[in-house]
Amino acid sequence: MPAFRQVGEKQLPNPVIYMAWSPKRDLIALANTAGELLLHRLANFQRVWSLAPNENTGKEITSLAWRPDGKILAFGVGDTKQVVLCDAEKAEILHLFPVDVPVSCMHWVEVQSNSRCVLFSESEDESNCFLPRLPTLPKRSVHVPDESVEEKSDEVTNLLGEVRLNILVTGGPSGFVELYAYGLYKVATLTEVRFTLSLCLSSDLKSLSVVTETRSSNDNSEIHYIQLDTGLLSSCLPELTRMARKFTHISTLIQYLRLSLTCMCEAWEDILMQMDLRLTKFVQEKNTSTQVQDEFLELLLWGHASPELQALLMNQLTVKGLKMLGQSIESSYSSIQKLVISHLQSGSGALLYHLSEVKGMALWKQKFQPLGLDPVAIEEAITAVGSFTLKANELLQVIDKSMKNFKAFFRWLYVAMLRMSEDHVPPELNKVRNEELFDRKGKYFNVERVGQYLKDEDEDLVSPPNMEGNNWLSFVEQSTYLKASPLLFPTYPQKSLHFVKRMMEGAIDFCLQKPAEVIGSSVKQAVCLPLYSLLCLTGKHHVCFCCRWNDKNTCMQYTVFCMPEISPSKVYILRRATDPNRAVLNGLVAIDLNTPLNSSIDDEAPVAEPVDRSYSCLDARLYDDETLTVVLQCLEGDENRLRLLAQLPLGAALSCEEVFAWDPALRLDQQTEGIPVQALTWGNQSRDLENMKACFVAVNGIRKVACVLSSNLRHVRVFEMDVEDEEDEERADESQDISSDQDGLEVTSPNQGAAGGGVDEEGGAKACEEMGELPGETLDQTSGSDTL
Repeated sequence: MPAFRQVGEKQLPNPVIYMAWSPKRDLIALANTAGELLLHRLANFQRVWSLAPNENTGKEITSLAWRPDGKILAFGVGDTKQVVLCDAEKAEILHLFPVDVPVSCMHWVEVQSNSRCVLFSESEDESNCFLPRLPTLPKRSVHVPDESVEEKSDEVTNLLGEVRLNILVTGGPSGFVELYAYGLYKVATLTEVRFTLSLCLSSDLKSLSVVTETRSSNDNSEIHYIQLDTGLLSSCLPELTRMARKFTHISTLIQYLRLSLTCMCEAWEDILMQMDLRLTKFVQEKNTSTQVQDEFLELLLWGHASPELQALLMNQLTVKGLKMLGQSIESSYSSIQKLVISHLQSGSGALLYHLSEVKGMALWKQKFQPLGLDPVAIEEAITAVGSFTLKANELLQVIDKSMKNFKAFFRWLYVAMLRMSEDHVPPELNKVRNEELFDRKGKYFNVERVGQYLKDEDEDLVSPPNMEGNNWLSFVEQSTYLKASPLLFPTYPQKSLHFVKRMMEGAIDFCLQKPAEVIGSSVKQAVCLPLYSLLCLTGKHHVCFCCRWNDKNTCMQYTVFCMPEISPSKVYILRRATDPNRAVLNGLVAIDLNTPLNSSIDDEAPVAEPVDRSYSCLDARLYDDETLTVVLQCLEGDENRLRLLAQLPLGAALSCEEVFAWDPALRLDQQTEGIPVQALTWGNQSRDLENMKACFVAVNGIRKVACVLSSNLRHVRVFEMDVEDEEDEERADESQDISSDQDGLEVTSPNQGAAGGGVDEEGGAKACEEMGELPGETLDQTSGSDTL
């Protein structure tokens, strides 16, 4: 009876470089070299959605990780140097943030809470009781850079959800590691971690283990295991959770205000577009060197227009078109006004609320000072938000004035057009004064002043508001105490709204970065174990598989690796306590793969006699708490030698009590003789992978499936790992036939296009794409790159 059954096989059009299973649902995320991100459902191998590469997110996916609750998918993009958070339901981008260098590895872990956190979380956030729900931003046109974010802007404020604290850990080749609470707020920045290949944060936040690569003195590559002490995060977990949630609220509110300004700029651009459509042809046809404003100024002062301007007004614009243009511009101004009132003011008010609470936390120095909260910096951020609120109120007044100016301008233009056509001009329309069309200096048309507030420039306003006669400002200037009072927010009357917004973001960013620097500086290296050396950086097993996982029950971290140049037929399991101060005597054990197979799996005929073969391990993934799924390669024969998929029981290896005396002055490959070795016999829990150069494996122990990927990253096979008996197998075959028929219908549907390959081929393709890795694990990037 075969232990594994093949249920699909496919040659994929684009090489797959990352696969990650959802930790809570039957969904698998796939990333390929074309920059596509695909999500499939296990049932019937159905594709849920696909996210094509674009200019905003990027085209080079370098890492992949699921949030522990399975609702958000994070992926790093190399060409644009950013991390993107995507909604798993509808393929909509919720949030993205830039990074200094591309992220090559990710790990998203849910923090294990304690009794203090449980009591704290019940009364942690009462903002919903005091703050109104932020209104949804309108969907705008396709040229908005953050369109995908903007369309889901109502979800930006809900990224926290009801989940407990979780931390996204990112690393890369430049020697940096960053920790993001809830995937949004940076709580720690670690530098000088060297070339990071793999990382794993313990769920109790006591340590962070990292596998790194360095250059030795003889220019060889050396692989090291490093354990970092993150005790500050663990000891201040309740305070960290409170601070992280507050700063995450603040980060999402800044994004909300940024998107609100984008919508306002679009509404203002609509006004310019309406004017440009009317004036473009006029500018192209006029033969004089005068400017457009000069033409209108001559009409205003002398009462006559050039032939070109008269043709524009009477033939192209027309009286009816002038009325429609005025209504359109008034509508755009009303949209900007509504956005200021409902979005900017409500968003800035929520910002003031959360920053004020953070200031109160910072003043509780016994609890929050170790995390780096600075009350002075927070006070400056509150002042900056207050200035932004005042500038938004100033913009409302300018909008009212501009709407009156436009109405006066169009009324004057309407009268001029009636006179050109020698029609009767009603007396009430002859009341337009020159002062309504000029500013007090007589240099500019006093029509449009809103746009200068929305320009992202450092220059002063061309037409700043007239503050003469303002009784409050006069009173403040005359009062010595009020003039220097910190209770009054500065107004910056000469600056635009965008300029004040940048000042606000800079002050808040300083508050956000300070704790990350303080917490990052508290992280110290506890253990550094040199593992092995490679002859060159581009060796075949350069970043050999590195399987990592946490054991919450025993508070242990496990790392599975191999040393192909020293012991090609052994797999090593390194385990360390999550607490760096707790010693583990039996911390290293090797599994010997030079073991005779009791039987080989073949659908037609099993091998009756044991076969003595030597194997090397190409890849390994944790299947469940006691089983490791591996791809093995026979060490005998030619380059097309046999590949094997097997399940290795870990019980005997993990229960080994033999102690290895590790000399930290030597690399592990220089002291392999004393490593305890466990010989395993996996019986019929294996299967030959014929006609396939298998190299990688991804498993889902919950769904009991595995996906094997070839070295060219295109050829995949999908297996059911547990087959109980022949009766169940027959029922599964019938179910597979039914699903294949359904797949065949999907292939022949018009929206699928010419997929080719028939029912079996399409079913195999989707089956292969559905299979992925355990949560947070991805294919090794360097290994994949060697085969491209």
